[in-house]
Amino acid sequence: MDGKRQSRSNDNEFDEEQFDQEEFDDMELLERLESLREDMEDLRVTTLAEVNQRITELHRKLDRK
Repeated sequence: MDGKRQSRSNDNEFDEEQFDQEEFDDMELLERLESLREDMEDLRVTTLAEVNQRITELHRKLDRK
């Protein structure tokens, strides 16, 4: 019976560690997305299409020089 209790205890620890890692990953992703939103606001772009357009325009501008 002790082996089953130990196994369940290990399973619970694993579940908690997995949840903690998932929660950490979600928080890290949230931080990245919020930073991206702030950068886009600073650059006055609202869509990925606008970002791509600005990149293309800057490449053309730099290629002309």
